[in-house]
Amino acid sequence: MLPPVKKDQIITQLPQCFSPNAALHTKDGFHPKVKAVCQVQKTDSLSFNVAKVIVVGDVAVGKTCLVSRFCKGAFDKNYKATIGVDFEMERFEVLGVPFSLQLWDTAGQERFKCIASTYYRGAQAIIVVFDLSRVNSLADARQWLKDAMKENDPSSVLLFLVGTKKDLSSPDQLAHIEQEAIKFSEEIKAEYWAVSAKSGDGIKDFFLRVASLTFEANVLSELEKSGSRQVTDIIKITDRTEAGHSPIKRKSSCC
Repeated sequence: MLPPVKKDQIITQLPQCFSPNAALHTKDGFHPKVKAVCQVQKTDSLSFNVAKVIVVGDVAVGKTCLVSRFCKGAFDKNYKATIGVDFEMERFEVLGVPFSLQLWDTAGQERFKCIASTYYRGAQAIIVVFDLSRVNSLADARQWLKDAMKENDPSSVLLFLVGTKKDLSSPDQLAHIEQEAIKFSEEIKAEYWAVSAKSGDGIKDFFLRVASLTFEANVLSELEKSGSRQVTDIIKITDRTEAGHSPIKRKSSCC
């Protein structure tokens, strides 16, 4: 028996974006079709819906700290590089419907890049992470995105550009790099966020936004493909993760 979803991960309204200038959309609520489908569902009869989210970026930009702060509510200042890929699963309830995010935290070291890239395929969302205190990590984000997109359909994946270590940037430095980040976000059609894993600033809001938008995209995709299918069947089949993918251990590594 699964424990109940955390109260602060029950989503009844669409969370706001970080910046209207770099958002996937700026609407105040979920799409009317999504709300209509959810209103006719009985949550206790639905299967869990899952979205695969991959986290990519340079080594030491804070990918693992970003995920750990959200999933475990903790910040570990003793940095240890990810080997291969780490995996977390977080449960939500969106408009009364159970929904989960698979968070794949991939290695940023060059020697593990080929290993990590094997986990890119089948993502519903890609989080490209850079360090707000290191301008070059924003420049490298373009290549990370390019590599991740080789394994995914550009028309069906949501992109998020996340600047970490907000607490380490001076106001002037932050203003400058954010200007560049927003330009890049507009170019690649990604949603931009600035967060701090150390203080927790923006972390919860960001992942609630990711969960909400991936849920909305999954339901809309199934509605588009459903044709004459009954509306009450739509949400039950929105698990779009790779067919036949077997469960893995929470911590997986390769050598």
